[in-house]
Amino acid sequence: MAQPDPVTRSSKLGPEERDAAIRALKDKELDILVVGGGIVGTGSALDAVTRGLSVGMVEARDWASGTSSRSSKLVHGGIRYLEQLDFRLVREALIERGLLLQRLAPHLVKPVRFLFPLTKGPFERAYIGAGMLLYDIFSYTGGRPPGVPHHRHLSKRQIAALAPSLGKDVFTGGITYYDAQVDDARYVSTLARTASFYGAHVASRVRVEGFIKVGERVVGVHAHDVETGEHFEVRAKQVVNATGVWTDDTQSMVGERGQFKVRASKGVHLVVPRDRFQSKIGLLLRTEKSVLFVIPWGRHWLIGTTDTDWNLDKAHPAATAADIDYILEHVNTVMAVPLTRDDVEGVYAGLRPLLAGESEQTSKLSREHLVAHRVPGLVVVAGGKWTTYRIMAKDAVDAAVSALDGNIPPSTTEEVALLGAEGYQAAWNRRSKIGRAFGLHKSRIEHLLNRFGVLTDELLELVRDRPELAEPVPGADDYIRAEILYAATHEGALHLEDVLARRTRISIEAWDRGVSAAPVAAELMAEALGWDRERIDVEVGNYLKRVAAERESQEQPSDEAADRVRLEAPDIVVATGHPDDAPGDSGDAGDPGDANADDSSQVTAAAG
Repeated sequence: MAQPDPVTRSSKLGPEERDAAIRALKDKELDILVVGGGIVGTGSALDAVTRGLSVGMVEARDWASGTSSRSSKLVHGGIRYLEQLDFRLVREALIERGLLLQRLAPHLVKPVRFLFPLTKGPFERAYIGAGMLLYDIFSYTGGRPPGVPHHRHLSKRQIAALAPSLGKDVFTGGITYYDAQVDDARYVSTLARTASFYGAHVASRVRVEGFIKVGERVVGVHAHDVETGEHFEVRAKQVVNATGVWTDDTQSMVGERGQFKVRASKGVHLVVPRDRFQSKIGLLLRTEKSVLFVIPWGRHWLIGTTDTDWNLDKAHPAATAADIDYILEHVNTVMAVPLTRDDVEGVYAGLRPLLAGESEQTSKLSREHLVAHRVPGLVVVAGGKWTTYRIMAKDAVDAAVSALDGNIPPSTTEEVALLGAEGYQAAWNRRSKIGRAFGLHKSRIEHLLNRFGVLTDELLELVRDRPELAEPVPGADDYIRAEILYAATHEGALHLEDVLARRTRISIEAWDRGVSAAPVAAELMAEALGWDRERIDVEVGNYLKRVAAERESQEQPSDEAADRVRLEAPDIVVATGHPDDAPGDSGDAGDPGDANADDSSQVTAAAG
């Protein structure tokens, strides 16, 4: 087993750290190389490095740029899986939910209350109530409290008081229960930083273009730094592939038939202003195909999702007019005042990687995860749910270390909190004092604490030195300019899209989808990344073309038409001057009500 690198204990993940990681990837043989920078890939890197292993991780695009940034942004057990009698999956997810809420990331994962409406008689209340009771019981079986209140039964009058925007005669009563929510992309970027903090060599925008094989054994990858154009090899005793919806492609590139198949299911979500739906709680609705959530999201609601096969471009799944109309039609069945297309601030689409079975309906495919080690030196992990990413990562690394020499410790990630978590509650209790000290409103400090935890201190130091960084971002008042600069200096953001679509959620929360924010954000990033005027103009131009293509695609009647229009926008230009059009990670909207498993760096050529 290679000796792990000394822990530098730097929480920064900026350009210098990326350069150092790439040097390390080129210069040494790793114990484990993780391919894919989504939730399972970053989770695997943290799991491996905290066992004392020498670890690298590469991602072809940005952290969480596909599946893990386009989910329902829920951490949950999966109410609907109770009806499918998948009790093991529900229990496992609920235990992980409590762990994320209370130990691993209390600054990023928050309780959220939902209404499960009732429309029939006493039998329905008893049936659903029994399921909710079981849900609560499972949440207590992990050896710690669940971190959220138990379910409650409500009358029709109580529902009217909590959610006055619901139609008066739509429901006969209801049951409220709790799950949790998370900014999925922010969680993944924080997870990557945490892995780096413990000594993993992590680099985004490094595309794997093939496997290196000695005989039948995988011993590394051919890598391409798409920022500089450099090609190099990374050697590793074991490679963990967390490639999401590209799993089948990845398996075929090593000359082996896969042990399982992965199908891509498209999920679309709408973002609407909070004042369009007057309610103190979220909503869970049954549809003829699956379930539909109305989820509180700051000053907005997230409404989704759809669940349809997708066989087109995996890097940029596109929402159609039919997808948007489907969601509006179903949510309007319970609204006193219907929502219209004019109420929609943002739209996003992504792909779930589902383990394929015999059913033709994607909603019936398995949400279980599988780990395969059929090719020596290569572990493949696929399927699963965002909520159970830590279990998936543990299982993948367990499979990898089973082939390594030495006495390697078991997973420790159950006790490894993400950066920003330790001391969060104490900082939250002091938020008024912190605000007064820096001349910021308490609500602004709350916003920062719930995005950065105790690392908020680093942003406030920027504001202390440069008070203008406390000004709001144009068109996105929830964010301040310091957050944009910090994304480039500390959070691994290399392009304007990384900041507007993932480090912040301006691309889906702002009415103009970040058009007015783009020039200001690009100027701030230029300070940290050394961009000249030409580069600034290119970054802004590419982002504006992306927004225009997404808007137009959402007017199209079919997946094929929407895909064609969306792909008219250029991807980020690489160092060679060609579009970076190789898929980088999987896109997704999570499980209806859950984020979903992993993004991936796509392997684009077979090796050797």
